[in-house]
Amino acid sequence: MLKQFLYNFFSSFLILMFIFIFQTIWLFIDDLAGKGLDIIIIGKFLFYLLPNLTEKVLPLTVLLSSILTFGSFAENYEFAAMKASGISLQRAMLPLIILVTILGGVAFFFANSVIPASEQKIYNLRRNIATVKPAAVIVEGVFSDIEGLNIKVDQKYGDNDRYLRDVVIHRKTNLEKNNTVIKAKGGELKSREGSGIIQLVLSDGHYYEEIVSKSGSGKDKSPFTRSNFETYTINIEIPDNIQDLEEERNVRTDKMKNVSRLNKDIDSIRENNVKIVAAFSKNITNRMGAFLPLIKPDTLPKKKSFKTTLDTAALNSKKKKEIIKKTDTMPVTNVLDLYKEYQQMQIIGAAKNSLSNILNSVLGKKEELQRRYKIYNMHILSLHKKFALGLSCIILFFVGAPLGAIIRKGGLGLPMVIAIVLFLTYYFIGVFAGNYAKEGNIHPILGAWLSTLIMLPLGVYLTKRATADRGLMDFGHVIEKIKDFFRKKNKVTAS
Repeated sequence: MLKQFLYNFFSSFLILMFIFIFQTIWLFIDDLAGKGLDIIIIGKFLFYLLPNLTEKVLPLTVLLSSILTFGSFAENYEFAAMKASGISLQRAMLPLIILVTILGGVAFFFANSVIPASEQKIYNLRRNIATVKPAAVIVEGVFSDIEGLNIKVDQKYGDNDRYLRDVVIHRKTNLEKNNTVIKAKGGELKSREGSGIIQLVLSDGHYYEEIVSKSGSGKDKSPFTRSNFETYTINIEIPDNIQDLEEERNVRTDKMKNVSRLNKDIDSIRENNVKIVAAFSKNITNRMGAFLPLIKPDTLPKKKSFKTTLDTAALNSKKKKEIIKKTDTMPVTNVLDLYKEYQQMQIIGAAKNSLSNILNSVLGKKEELQRRYKIYNMHILSLHKKFALGLSCIILFFVGAPLGAIIRKGGLGLPMVIAIVLFLTYYFIGVFAGNYAKEGNIHPILGAWLSTLIMLPLGVYLTKRATADRGLMDFGHVIEKIKDFFRKKNKVTAS
């Protein structure tokens, strides 16, 4: 049984990996083909994608190979022979359970070490291709980021897509703001071997720039510059340290980190988010003037001179008389009634402006906070997905093995269909749960484990059915109850 399972496992893994590689090639064929990239670079790019594909292929392989193995044994009545010899299904599954448990540990190690390293390689390779060979990263119809420039073109043509049509460029400042917009009807990318500069030559266009004034009074005038040009050249400098397309860059996202790094970053991101929210809340509270803390009275008696006491008493008495006089002549139901009409309008206008400014500040900060908490959720999601991958291999084995024993069918026909349906259910539940978790609609831990937790009761149910030598669904009991009901009804009618 162990030999048959390993044969089905490796053959299924190679077939499925081959299918997934071709699917990946079709996704990236437009970005890689005809861009002047060496075949070795394209091969390395696909090689670095293999660990990421393994994360998808491995659970499906375990599910399919377990269905094939146990379906073949059940089809040839080998389980019946085992049971006649006193060997239960659990006893027969024991070597494979140990093997799949080890496989789950290997999958966790793979997700914790190999996949983060491959993600780093893929990121560096794509970024360096975008810098060294800009035509490979410029996509028609959308904005593409190249070394501080956001470039959009309607069409690329010519040798290696070097000629551009209808170019729009947003140039970023040091503060990551787009103060400069360049539009041109045509463009051309020029480069020389050994040169560290790529030239983007634009033709027949316009140049717009918003000038940032250093003085506060100049900002109200909104200075603006516009010019037309027949030819405009932009030099894109390639840093010396990335002439090699595989040069490492110090960039770390959640997919590029292992468990220990994720745990540290989750704590630091959470503390940073709490500090930012607390500081923003304090700022808004101070601007509103609301929820001010009460000043606690001083419990220590103060020494006062006799003259100071008399002056204070006289002053308080005078204020009380003025307040009583005002309240007697004009009962106050609104604070604004204490002021004149033009003063009331000024107060209302100031309150509206203050409220509008606060709302704008809240809306502006909302996007930043959502982005920060999305990064936080993605780190938690990536952390738990590493553990969920190893456990999913074990659970899917307990789904596939008893299911194969129940359906009693070997080969690549019905078992393949059932395995694909179950895996697609598992995969799409995981995708939807992950997307909801990133946006904060559900907890990230639940998003990482939901698909695995749904498959767990299915595995328990199928294992119990296969151990008791029952079918997938037992409708006999229900049918007998329906027959008894109609028999009783016929007897009552006859009598």
